[in-house]
Amino acid sequence: MHPRSAIISLFTILSVAAAETKEADKDPDHPAQTAREVALDQLLSERESDQELRKVISAARDAGVKEQAILEARFLYHIDRREDDAIAAMLPEFLKQQELFRIEDSAIFSVKEDWLAITEYVRAIAALKKGDKASFKTHITEGFWLSPRQAAAFAPHIERLRLEESMSTVKIDFESKFIATGGGDPVSLSSLMKDKKALILHFWSPASRECEASMPDFLITAGTLGENGIAVASFIPDSTPDIIAAAGAMIHPLGGKATGAWLVDRKENPLFRELRVQALPVFVLISNEGRVLFNGDPSDDALWDALKKLDPRIKRPDSAGLSE
Repeated sequence: MHPRSAIISLFTILSVAAAETKEADKDPDHPAQTAREVALDQLLSERESDQELRKVISAARDAGVKEQAILEARFLYHIDRREDDAIAAMLPEFLKQQELFRIEDSAIFSVKEDWLAITEYVRAIAALKKGDKASFKTHITEGFWLSPRQAAAFAPHIERLRLEESMSTVKIDFESKFIATGGGDPVSLSSLMKDKKALILHFWSPASRECEASMPDFLITAGTLGENGIAVASFIPDSTPDIIAAAGAMIHPLGGKATGAWLVDRKENPLFRELRVQALPVFVLISNEGRVLFNGDPSDDALWDALKKLDPRIKRPDSAGLSE
């Protein structure tokens, strides 16, 4: 599942509140929004950039918006942009605000337990950044206990931690051979590696609209990786004739842009099962020793962090991984 597909309850609450405000505005008997309400709406909806966020925060303060609401808006901003480092850095502010919390100053919460749950969430992310898995588990569990309806916010991080733990024991056999989508002799992963720094396994399907939509970004990314000594192998996990034919029909028009190898996963002990692939598209970065360095969505910043560790000169293309 794409990270943006995990709709956390905070956004649900916020969306409902925004919808109610718009409906109320249509009511001729509903009074016009105050300057404070307008500033708060702009604050909660800002997602463009840090610079724009600072501008709307300044305007919100001038309009009398409480610091409690501003902190909540900043949290939503970083959550929506998947900026875990920024969320972890907010922990001291959350701990300080916890002592000053007033439900009437909140922009999005109706009960204090929801606020406390988010504070535990921030604690959990901070622990995860430090590699403290025990503390992560403690805080994420407490967050769930305080506000079960926000479980969807916690789940992706729990799943990621479990995935990392399971991947730590996986070692890919480069002598494994796979059939190409266009037919011909089986292709071994070792033949793709040669003098490469690492290997990207790209799991996709022609039946997935998200895979189809992200194909232009994938081609840019694959080209960049190939230029920087990273081998790329694209796998379809379904070996039925119709899917193979559909994959070929999608790849053929790409011509020379079809970077890397285009393969069909094996029926017995398939890679997608060994690597716990549950959604498409997925990138798995494999070291030249066969160890998993990254497993997840192609748009995840952690992928490029892992690649930079292999070669600091590798830079993420401007348009790579930005498809919705």
